[in-house]
Amino acid sequence: MTSRTQTTITPPVMEAYSWIADKDFSNLPLINVSQAAPVDPPPAPLVAHMVSVIQEDDTHLYGPVLGMPALRSEIAKQWGSAYGGTVTPAQVGITSGCNQAFSAAIAMLCGEGDEVLLPTPFYFNHKMWLDMAGVDAVALPCSGDMIPDPTVAATLITHRTRAIVLVTPNNPCGVEYPAEAVLAFYQLAKSHGIAVIIDETYRDFHSKSGAPHELFKQPYWEETLIQLYSFSKAYRLTGHRVGAVVASEIRMAEIEKFLDTIAICPNQLGQKAALWGMQNLGGWLANERLEILARRQAIIDHFPIMADKGWELLGVGAYFAYLKHPYAISSDQLAKKLVDDAAILTLPGTMFVPASDESGKSQIRIAFANINVDGIKVLFDRIAQVTQ
Repeated sequence: MTSRTQTTITPPVMEAYSWIADKDFSNLPLINVSQAAPVDPPPAPLVAHMVSVIQEDDTHLYGPVLGMPALRSEIAKQWGSAYGGTVTPAQVGITSGCNQAFSAAIAMLCGEGDEVLLPTPFYFNHKMWLDMAGVDAVALPCSGDMIPDPTVAATLITHRTRAIVLVTPNNPCGVEYPAEAVLAFYQLAKSHGIAVIIDETYRDFHSKSGAPHELFKQPYWEETLIQLYSFSKAYRLTGHRVGAVVASEIRMAEIEKFLDTIAICPNQLGQKAALWGMQNLGGWLANERLEILARRQAIIDHFPIMADKGWELLGVGAYFAYLKHPYAISSDQLAKKLVDDAAILTLPGTMFVPASDESGKSQIRIAFANINVDGIKVLFDRIAQVTQ
């Protein structure tokens, strides 16, 4: 018998790292745009706080399965303010990263053979978990502006559909879904009695001010909406694995069962860091957002050198730019060629679509979390020099 892990793809980032394992980049330094996780440590004041709280006894003990009450309350308060709706602490759960929040939501919603609508290009870990959970991922192809169409989604819903997944700002495409599109998906899900799962890992780097959507203002939002969030990007806490899920109390009780069997409780040190960050680093995070927006603009400003070579910019935002290349070779071949010819590590579009979807062969993802404005120009200059 073949296990579900055996029929699930190899983790894409780990596969990409294997391409550089034996390479020498002493002559031309590697530009790594394969992964969105920031490599810089948390800001110094947060590190100092973590040094202090690691000496507290309860930092080393099991905590509540759904997370620290103080952190759940802080999220509820700040979410209510940011989105203009009402969120209670009982509707908030803390998870070991946003991936676990997604896994918990799917475990709570779905049974064997159920279906979830997944816009493509997709975030590959979402697809991997659905495969391992025995849930059918129904592709909702995006083209043009890379924003999924609710009217197309409506044609894909069956009696087995349990949820529609949205990621905004999007990974891998970077696009920000308009508030009206997000609301249309919410209304579609509500009309069919299914959930809309909205992953807002990159919300803190949205280009527009104010709430990115009005879902928390909807009457009885908790009957339809499940929101996911990550502290990894906001406060550079990637290794401490702290995320959140917001849902109804009834659903949270089911999520608690899943979390208790997987990790028992979230990382205590990471939770204390996230709480302190929320309460003290608002100004610092605002400046981080401005830096990411400057890089976003640099992608746009420097893209003409790529356009002159036949490349297309399909989407840009948060940590990502999604590109269409002009070559006859597939993107998985091009990605390896970029390593060899230009010392660039990136991910091919084939990693973000089903194997049957030909569009991925002409696309690549650039994750610019760890290159500055000047580095983006260097990146594009190198790519533009690569030929078939």
